[in-house]
Amino acid sequence: MLAGGCFWCVEAVYKQLDGVSSVRSGYAGGTAETADYQTVCGGTTDHAEVVEVRYDPAKIGFGQILKAFFSIAHDPTQLDRQGPDVGRQYRSAIFYTTEGQKRVADSYIAQLDRAKVFDRPIVTEVAPLERFYEAETYHQDYAARNPLNPYILFNARPKVEKVRKHFADRLKGAASRS
Repeated sequence: MLAGGCFWCVEAVYKQLDGVSSVRSGYAGGTAETADYQTVCGGTTDHAEVVEVRYDPAKIGFGQILKAFFSIAHDPTQLDRQGPDVGRQYRSAIFYTTEGQKRVADSYIAQLDRAKVFDRPIVTEVAPLERFYEAETYHQDYAARNPLNPYILFNARPKVEKVRKHFADRLKGAASRS
């Protein structure tokens, strides 16, 4: 479960990667009573907009998932915001489901910090996933279904293009193109 701002943008990044079998937008970090878009957008819940990324570890590893997360999907140095979206619901977070994921995420963040990859400190929260609440149907695959929406054009599309450029060998169908 990855939180990196608006789930439409993060979902658009991962849907392209070979080995990713499904991506679902949703909410994590809050309660069932507050797991709806209107309430979460109000900024008074502890939810973050997240994407559930299911993948085949024989094709893509957790490290590659994190590489895309930190290099393309969002800016991990922005606290409680991403681009035009402001509020705790847009925070940078990794909600892990196993201790192994926690260790890898913590290690990856420490490695990026030591290498001073970013000009500012990484503020990504690493927390256990308590519950995932799937977002409303109209949020699923939103960027692909609404490519001309101005928000998608200015926020998601540049990330999709970066994935196509920097992860060209990891895109779905890349093996059949070579």
